[in-house]
Amino acid sequence: MITSLHTELRLADVETHLPGDDGYDDARTPWNRAVELRPAGVAFPRDAEEVCALVRAAAETGLRLAAMRTGHGVGPFVGVDLSDVFIVKTDHLTGVTIDPDRRIARIMSGTLWRDVVVAAAGFGLAVPHGSAGDVSAVGFLLGGGLSFYGRRHGVSANLVRSIEIVTADGELRHVDGVHAPELFWALRGGGSGLGIVVAVELELLPYADVYAGMLLWDRERAPEVVTAWARWTRDAPESATTSLRIMSFPPLPELPPFLSGRDLVVIDGVVLEEDERADEVLAELRRLSPEVDTFGRIPLAALLEVHMDPPQPTPAVTTHSMLAEFDEEAAAGFLELVGPGTRTPLMVAEVRHLGGAFARSTDDGGILSRVEGDYALHTVAVAPTPEAAEAGLAAGEALDARLASWATGRYAPTFTERRGRTFFSAEDSDELARIRAAIDPAGLFVGNHTV
Repeated sequence: MITSLHTELRLADVETHLPGDDGYDDARTPWNRAVELRPAGVAFPRDAEEVCALVRAAAETGLRLAAMRTGHGVGPFVGVDLSDVFIVKTDHLTGVTIDPDRRIARIMSGTLWRDVVVAAAGFGLAVPHGSAGDVSAVGFLLGGGLSFYGRRHGVSANLVRSIEIVTADGELRHVDGVHAPELFWALRGGGSGLGIVVAVELELLPYADVYAGMLLWDRERAPEVVTAWARWTRDAPESATTSLRIMSFPPLPELPPFLSGRDLVVIDGVVLEEDERADEVLAELRRLSPEVDTFGRIPLAALLEVHMDPPQPTPAVTTHSMLAEFDEEAAAGFLELVGPGTRTPLMVAEVRHLGGAFARSTDDGGILSRVEGDYALHTVAVAPTPEAAEAGLAAGEALDARLASWATGRYAPTFTERRGRTFFSAEDSDELARIRAAIDPAGLFVGNHTV
């Protein structure tokens, strides 16, 4: 079966790698090095025509397909049998075309956010990207997407205007609010496993630069900083989207001295205001005398560096939950496990302020047009060994459990790396399952989250 598919694809001139082939190990290795994938093979289509050929060949041979670009979000594949699954790597499907008059970007599915940000910035326009520049833009959008523009502009997927996708019949479809509107609804937030997306059209935002940065203190200051931020967020304008993190850095010589070997509390984010008004918004936090204050007017591409995400592939495990509130009592519970004097395997314990437009549905939005919860709790632990992964997950789950009284019971695909999480209402979940059964009755596509 696998050999048959491999032969068909070789005849169609699609680059493929089977176990034992040169290049297979590199091809199957994701950005998150803590996850080992052993698929039946890996294919690298170069255009939509090759994607169609790949889908038709898989359907004929009984194999399944899973789309992937970087492999940041492969956590849900831990323990999943991929012996009958070909991973479809979209590395060659790259490129961005900007229509400044319509304020639209056409983004090929293998394109990273960094390239989209730079292309749009050339026209004085912004995109609702994630915190890391080396994440697939399309993969992020199919999971809804929580950006630092979001308290004003909402879930990133709400700005998707059309999608080009190869479905289980091997046909390339253009879907939008008029053409296949049910599938368009399902893809925007529930898109993993509905087909192989080739490109999306995304509405751009009218910002030529942005007021953004970070405030940093030693972790010993965390009790007053965390409590002050929790209080500040309750009245913060929707123009401000920020996160608070307790961060622990190993003593590495390549790190700058203000990070190396230190435990810190960091507030970072964006204030979509003119400079004078942005300074007023941040004044309460600045009165806490941060050790480092980088907030100011910066180029759009510089925003990708503010959150200090790892610049290279890293083995990691994460946990996540959505919180209805983050009040003084919740802040105290947070500090019990990651505040001064504690020891934890977590590199990052983050609370991101949501609410605002994140919480509002749009009439023409997708299945994930809003998120339930004004805050997102997210942890990251570096996991170079199975023992480190186990310890990191246990620490993250302990923090989730400590703040369970404030949890909504929902999760956001942007952060979740566990299968079986609940992203949607029961009604929407049923509708998504119905659409998937209609569009892919044989279960040809495998998503990183269950439907």
